[in-house]
Amino acid sequence: MSRAWLFLHLLGFTMWLGGAIASMIVGIAARQEDRNGLGAVVRAQSKLTKVAIAPGALLTVLSGLILTFQLSGGDLAGFSIWLVIMQGAGVIAGLITLLIALPTATRLGRLDPAGEAARYFDELRVRQRIVASIAGTLGLVALFAGAMMN
Repeated sequence: MSRAWLFLHLLGFTMWLGGAIASMIVGIAARQEDRNGLGAVVRAQSKLTKVAIAPGALLTVLSGLILTFQLSGGDLAGFSIWLVIMQGAGVIAGLITLLIALPTATRLGRLDPAGEAARYFDELRVRQRIVASIAGTLGLVALFAGAMMN
């Protein structure tokens, strides 16, 4: 059963970080778009967040918790520092993704960037950029820590 949870953990992590990297690349490319084109890009990023990034984050955190309980058997002594770093960074990144990035992306996907809400749209884009950068950095820290485990 542990291998199945490990597979789900890796699948979720791939969906989460892969989707986030794709969204980042699209966001960088969108700098050349006009306001109307920007709306289409943000709607696509919003859909990517709802379909791949957020479910991947949830799957990763939940399967990671189950793997932790299976690994520990109730005894949390003897964990490596890399495992603790991976878990801490992953849980914080997952919470940021699910509690801040997902609702922000959903709101952004509904707004018209050229309409009356243009200022609010720009504010949300800045928030999304910062939140996604923090969550992505923590996700990469978790990936690095997981690779450093023996």
